[in-house]
Amino acid sequence: MQLTIGKLAAAGAVGVETVRYYQRRGLMGTPVRSGGDGLGGGVRRYDEDDLRRLKFIRAAQGAGFTLDEIEELLALEAGDDRIRVRHLARQRIELLDEKIAQMTRARAALARLADQCAASEKGPCPILAAFEP
Repeated sequence: MQLTIGKLAAAGAVGVETVRYYQRRGLMGTPVRSGGDGLGGGVRRYDEDDLRRLKFIRAAQGAGFTLDEIEELLALEAGDDRIRVRHLARQRIELLDEKIAQMTRARAALARLADQCAASEKGPCPILAAFEP
């Protein structure tokens, strides 16, 4: 399978600029141009390994890993340092748990304000008043 950058991006459900950004960050390689006249002509071709890496990056982002952490995970992929991978995963779980707790508190506070707003038609809306400086 040989893909252009546009087809690689579409298969990975990202934009072309996202692929280029990952390349600039060193998360993905940049294949040499095939063909052309040496004046910038030719097309870069991507293979299944490139698509697998792109999907790995997206899945890791979906799990909450930062690009720096993904870079480390990709480096660890070549070895067998399961201890470090587990450590990174547990760190990410702790951060996600903190965010979940924070969002749960925010949701509860907003639900209280919505209930207070619905309880009366007089005076300023408690929701709007809560966000005033």
